[in-house]
Amino acid sequence: MKTSRIWIKAFRLRTLPLALSATSLGSFLGFAENRFRWGVFIFGTLTSLFLQVLSNLANDYGDAQKGTDNEHRLGPLRVTQAGLVTHREMRLMIGLFVLLSLVSGTLLIWSGLRGGNLLLIALFFILGVSAIFAAVKYVIGKRSYGYMGFGDIMVFIYFGVLGVAGTYFLHTQSFHLSILLPASSVGLFSAGVLNLNNLRDHENDALNGKNTLVVRMGVRWAKVYHVVLLFTALILAVVYTLMHFDSYYQLIFLLPLPLLISDINKVITNTVPIELNEELKKLAVATLLFSISFGLGLVL
Repeated sequence: MKTSRIWIKAFRLRTLPLALSATSLGSFLGFAENRFRWGVFIFGTLTSLFLQVLSNLANDYGDAQKGTDNEHRLGPLRVTQAGLVTHREMRLMIGLFVLLSLVSGTLLIWSGLRGGNLLLIALFFILGVSAIFAAVKYVIGKRSYGYMGFGDIMVFIYFGVLGVAGTYFLHTQSFHLSILLPASSVGLFSAGVLNLNNLRDHENDALNGKNTLVVRMGVRWAKVYHVVLLFTALILAVVYTLMHFDSYYQLIFLLPLPLLISDINKVITNTVPIELNEELKKLAVATLLFSISFGLGLVL
């Protein structure tokens, strides 16, 4: 396999729609208030993509290092475990994406806050560094939080609340509590994608000491949890829409609803974990469609 194809597999491009969801919605929310900044949008998008790829590379390396990636794993090919790249090569690529995330994140902060309060700039820089740390620490190291069942809450925070609200603030230099409603919706959908991943791999994870939330609560309750995540995300979006209702165009965020209902049905009835691979891609795309349709409803 050519080197470029190996790294493309390692980047796991199918996860990138999920990375775009938070910054897209945050940018739409800013645009709806006529306070849109191209620099924030461009560097926010790049930073989200870099962080997602960084997380994917770190997962590839960390799970291989711990032996969780093995012949029993049901997910897509992991290049470190398969021997397609060495541990040193993967560490170097992880380092590269840490640097890319840091540079892009710094430009993002500069685009949104240049000339602003130094304490606010410092706060956003700390939050950016913490996002990089969270992407790496998910499965790497002895105290990796993904092995202790905290992955869902971190995804909710960084790929939902902070991603949407932070992007919105950098566009507008303002914040109101109701922004947390659609921001939480994206975070809950993102946690749903991780839950699907953990449902698929729960047997192998349990055997290798990766105590995800699915391993901790069991498959039956994990399926109930999945339904709660998706329905709560929709309810929060409806509440925000009712609070800020101006036009029936705002209801177009319901367009991905058939995809979400289909996902719930397949998760509830699933008995063959490997079949959840397709649901992972569909829910990631549905999350991006939700963000775009929700945003379009605000600006039309």
